[in-house]
Amino acid sequence: MSEPSIDGAVRPNLLVACVGTATEVGKTWVGAQVVESLRHRSIDVAARKPAESFAGHGHDPLDSTVLAHASGEPIDHVTPPHRRYGVALAPPMAAKQLGLPPPFLAALLSELTWPRGCRVGWLETVGGVRSPVAADADSLALCAAVAPDVVVLVGDASLGAIGAARSAIDSIALGAPALVDRTVVLLNRFDPADADHRENQRWLAAHLSQPVLTDVEALVEHLAVPLRRTGGSSDLGGESAREDGR
Repeated sequence: MSEPSIDGAVRPNLLVACVGTATEVGKTWVGAQVVESLRHRSIDVAARKPAESFAGHGHDPLDSTVLAHASGEPIDHVTPPHRRYGVALAPPMAAKQLGLPPPFLAALLSELTWPRGCRVGWLETVGGVRSPVAADADSLALCAAVAPDVVVLVGDASLGAIGAARSAIDSIALGAPALVDRTVVLLNRFDPADADHRENQRWLAAHLSQPVLTDVEALVEHLAVPLRRTGGSSDLGGESAREDGR
């Protein structure tokens, strides 16, 4: 992986933004699996999370650590050190509690750089679609500002999946209508043996205009189409990403 460019105009061939229907739905796990799967296919990929907050004394690895391990990048390239807030609140709220200046959208965008030659950029947001990522912006506003080629909406496959996914899609349609047709839904933790999971997937697939997927490999194949369109022809065969550890 090359060093990040200081030229803000550098953009991956395919820029993918990952948003959630809520917090704790597995955005980081999905992102790590996608990034690893792409790397297994010799696709140059980078991961970014412009800001993150976390329990200061937690034992779980930081989201930026997980993404850095998956992409093979230093953690500071994934999330700048001064944008990691050790309080389990949204970043601007966490910054305030820590006595730090809150992040603003313009600053997060100015710090968002990609390696030269990067073919896929994976951008993870915070919490749900409308969760604050900056003092003046939520995750949806961040997505709208970077104009991703694909938006991956991660939601839990269990009870509440339908309402959560529909509400998130409605928010995207209201706040960033240009992104609606670029969105794909990924039902995380999907268990094909669970009748409720199957019914949730069937209902959403029948009633949403967006693709509704249930596993990481299907998502990687979905990304292959726009990747080829943007000049990134590639062999997407090869080793599959593991499906456990969620």
